[in-house]
Amino acid sequence: MSEVVNKAALAKETAGVLASLSTADKNEALRIMAEALIREAPAIIAANAEDLERGRLGGTPESMLDRLALDVSRITGIAEGLQQIADLPDPIGDLLETFERPNGLHIEKIRVPLGVIGIIYEARPNVTVDAAGLCLKTGNAVVLRGGSSALSSNRKIIEVLHRALVETAIPSQALQLIEDPNRSSVDEMLKLNGLLDVIIPRGGSSLIQNVVLNATVPVIETGAGICHTYIDAGAEPEMALSISLNAKAQRPSVCNSMETLLVHRDYAAEHLLPLAEAFRKIPVELRGCPETAALIPWALPAAREDFATEYNDYILNIKIVGGLDEALQHIAEFSTKHSECIVTSDVGNAERFLQEVDAAAVYHNASTRFTDGFEFGFGAEIGISTQKLHARGPMGLPALTSTKYKIHGSGQIRG
Repeated sequence: MSEVVNKAALAKETAGVLASLSTADKNEALRIMAEALIREAPAIIAANAEDLERGRLGGTPESMLDRLALDVSRITGIAEGLQQIADLPDPIGDLLETFERPNGLHIEKIRVPLGVIGIIYEARPNVTVDAAGLCLKTGNAVVLRGGSSALSSNRKIIEVLHRALVETAIPSQALQLIEDPNRSSVDEMLKLNGLLDVIIPRGGSSLIQNVVLNATVPVIETGAGICHTYIDAGAEPEMALSISLNAKAQRPSVCNSMETLLVHRDYAAEHLLPLAEAFRKIPVELRGCPETAALIPWALPAAREDFATEYNDYILNIKIVGGLDEALQHIAEFSTKHSECIVTSDVGNAERFLQEVDAAAVYHNASTRFTDGFEFGFGAEIGISTQKLHARGPMGLPALTSTKYKIHGSGQIRG
């Protein structure tokens, strides 16, 4: 039996126990896990240093190393995320609907766990803890397969969490980490019908497309983030500057950062150069259309493939458009349906943008960086779904549940 099958089977064995745990038991376990992470922070940081060193030797860009890096502050934040999940309402057992049929049947619809969740992700060890916390809070066992670049970090984190779970009502085998770094382990997970109930991929477009196209296990697609900000003719310049800088440069390695800035031609004539100067100071490399290059001498020419690229880096495309129609057309062509923003004082244009753009999150006069479970008040998130079935947008606890009907009768039979 392979590692993947063995660990998925171990996780599956715990599904019944997890589904019956009380909220108090689950919350206590989350708090014990959080305390263990803080207590063991030096060991986790030492393991993380191994991953960072391998990454630097392998030429990993600094923006990606930032996603991988852990320090005391970040570990404390991750542990606080577990505490926040413990403080959130437990959706399991929620009564969603109740009704009586003419034949006397009493029917209740309640929330239940999904079962065993497989999560495939890349170089973000915080996902290891977020996923564990969200899944266990909702009574789900979880099989994690992180990227090889974070293997040392993830291995140590799971070791710490397993020791913590021994003190709780949650079986430690409900939390599993696939350590096989070969792609074959991912491919094997995608076919584990009967052991995994759902797979959630988190990462770049190639990982997500591999999962979506090849999985036989049901998938909740968390999309890559080719996010746009459109500055309309009626935008307030200081606001447009602030939102644009934040959306691109506050943390460019994450999926809700901006990759393309669309600018109305009338606005660009007066305000694009100062905006470009602000980006140059950071510095952010600018790639632009021919009109952009005419206004910004240092901008590199943007090819079509640039507009279809999620950089996760200090690189930004700029395209000058004739108005809202052209901006909407560009977004429809290149968007990954993640997060899109319009900056404008024109209420009509704002409402049209919010209505017509097909994305999980659409913004008027606010940075796309807010597409996040914590910022939405959901606690730590399992991912940001860009599909339309089951869940869409930041996925908190309710997104990790299904439903069950309980039917009470008094001897009814169907005629």
